[in-house]
Amino acid sequence: MKFDTPATTNPIDRLAVVGKPTPRIDGPLKTTGTAPYAYERHDAVPDAAYGYVVGSAIAKGRIVAMDIADAKAAPGVLAVVTADTAGKLGKGEKNTATLLGGPGIEHYHQAIALVVAESFEQARAAARLVRVTYDRADGAFDLAQARDGATKPEGGKSDSDVGDFAGAFAAAPVRLDATYTTPDQTHAMMEPHATVAAWDGDRLTVWLSNQMIAWTTGDLARTLDMPKEKVRLISPFVGGGFGGKLFLRADTVLAALGARAAGRPVKVALQRPLMMNNTTHRPATIQRIRIGAERDGTITAIAHESWSGNLPGGDPETAVDQTKLLYAGANRLTALRLARLDLPEGNAMRAPGEAPGLMALEIAMDEMAEKLGLDPVDFRILNDTQVDPAQPDRPFSQRQLVECLRRGADRFGWAKRVPTPGRSRDGRWLTGLGVAAAFRNNLLTKSAARVRLDKRGGVTVETDMTDIGTGSYTIIAQTAAEMMGVGLDRVTVRLGDSSFPASAGSGGQWGANNSTAGVYAACVKLREAVAGKLGFNSADAVFADGEVRAGNRSVPLAQAAGDDGLAAEDGIEYGDLDKRYQQSTFGAHFVEVGVDAATAEIRVRRMLAVCAAGRILNPLSARSQVIGAMTMGVGAALMEELAVDKRAGFFVNHDLAGYEVPVHADIPHQEVIFLDETDPISSPMKAKGVGELGLCGVGAAIANAVYNATGVRVRDYPVTLDKLLDRMPAVG
Repeated sequence: MKFDTPATTNPIDRLAVVGKPTPRIDGPLKTTGTAPYAYERHDAVPDAAYGYVVGSAIAKGRIVAMDIADAKAAPGVLAVVTADTAGKLGKGEKNTATLLGGPGIEHYHQAIALVVAESFEQARAAARLVRVTYDRADGAFDLAQARDGATKPEGGKSDSDVGDFAGAFAAAPVRLDATYTTPDQTHAMMEPHATVAAWDGDRLTVWLSNQMIAWTTGDLARTLDMPKEKVRLISPFVGGGFGGKLFLRADTVLAALGARAAGRPVKVALQRPLMMNNTTHRPATIQRIRIGAERDGTITAIAHESWSGNLPGGDPETAVDQTKLLYAGANRLTALRLARLDLPEGNAMRAPGEAPGLMALEIAMDEMAEKLGLDPVDFRILNDTQVDPAQPDRPFSQRQLVECLRRGADRFGWAKRVPTPGRSRDGRWLTGLGVAAAFRNNLLTKSAARVRLDKRGGVTVETDMTDIGTGSYTIIAQTAAEMMGVGLDRVTVRLGDSSFPASAGSGGQWGANNSTAGVYAACVKLREAVAGKLGFNSADAVFADGEVRAGNRSVPLAQAAGDDGLAAEDGIEYGDLDKRYQQSTFGAHFVEVGVDAATAEIRVRRMLAVCAAGRILNPLSARSQVIGAMTMGVGAALMEELAVDKRAGFFVNHDLAGYEVPVHADIPHQEVIFLDETDPISSPMKAKGVGELGLCGVGAAIANAVYNATGVRVRDYPVTLDKLLDRMPAVG
């Protein structure tokens, strides 16, 4: 199905099932421990051996020698895989570094060997017997030091220059020029990267934890130099990904190689330190923001420049993208610069670009509002735009940022905020309120599904879409139930298998809208098949209550299906609507904090998110997505930071003991409001995405609240007490 004109009234608009707050249909499997996660596929692979990954002990250089004799002779060992024994390997399109290193080493903890044994303990013990001699080379591990040598990324797509920024900024009566930093961060998902691999002749099946099945199938086939049709990936449940499982990683490649070497299935899970140093992370940024405005608060000039680092061939963190679209201003400049660093690969982490970009931009907006003597909410509203500022003839498909800010301010009690910092007290606590705008683009990508109608009137949906804890099973079931006119109890959803039609996959907050649109397309074709078989005009046929009706005639779906059933496969493909209209999601975050007047400890007290993100397909799971994102925002603001050893080139706090993330005790009352919105420009579902919008802006809202409480402006995340203590107001 080609979607190239705005959606009109369609069966989804009945909202008999879609749009209802529906508990997850996969909930019973998860709560009973019977959901099949990758490392636990004893049902599919009952006799798997265990693989243990050996990671490089240097960040850059070469392996001079590797002695594996003692490891191979250790009890229970079945095989040892290295770059020398693995044979020639290709490289996936979406990997920056090679997934099995040697002799060259590109980053710390790059996988250099896999030991396969009968038990995990035997594999781990034998891995310690692998003796490696290195020739260490000097590397670059400090973004601040590498900043001056940073260059324009290949293509330079994020660089833009509209109007005359330099002239307008110089002429502006009120100006801000400030630099902000965000640290390296890691996904810290609960389930590790894990794979079970089994060969059947020249065919390979892997059970893994992965967000993007089609991408990863192709890259695994390229890496192993084998036909894609002989590789099958199965990932029905993913225990968290946040972008860290978008791509093929070392666990999958090594499990496949280990299974081939050992002659039996092999299971591999990355140790937590390798999850942080071997896989991907959110790169650190240095961001300079300049804003010029008239004395009434009208922005006349805005510039956002960002520096980040990556391995050779890697991409920058696109922290400036939201600044192109969020606020008005005739004179605009954005630029990205990429430094070569020899740290592990930087890549997507929940809301890549906007998450760290808004951490800086939305502090700058508060600082500018203070210079102008304006309320921060009013300043943002004053500079709203309903068109792409760089292309005024290109309107937003929907843009309710102002309503998000106004609704949130009213609900949160913003009018009671004391504008002068450090003047609000609650016992020993200095209290403050903060706000930030939320922005995330709506991304469109084709997605397909297969839908079957059986002789009992049951509907089965098959698509390689994944569920990473977001509720994909449920919204896909809701879509099929709505389209085919049956109850949820009549729908079976099968996900995460490369033998199914290729979907959008889970990433970029594009999963819900695109995957359900693909199911919609397949259901339209199935409806046409049912109507055609019955001699109905498909445009007039009504599917409801397990029946299909036209005129005064009604036929049960089971009867229409017949003994052989009916099936249809189709997908959604998009035209140029996203070129003609800017499609984005918007929100506003409000936060109250308390800061201990003596110790400068920070406690988040209240949080509110107001979101405008198209049709909300399932308010229950959407709310879960947003409050989870808000929680991640608390971590980014107050505690998360991968500490870099700038001599040896690795992340020191590479486990969940040293890398702090919020726990239940850190999270206060959270409220989420979804504005009533449909976006017919986006898809037949009239939906967009919300899972990443809930993170965007949260960090800045917290930092702004801390400033309102204390009068201390922190521009370097995370906002920790050591950055406040010596500047706190005197305790009186």
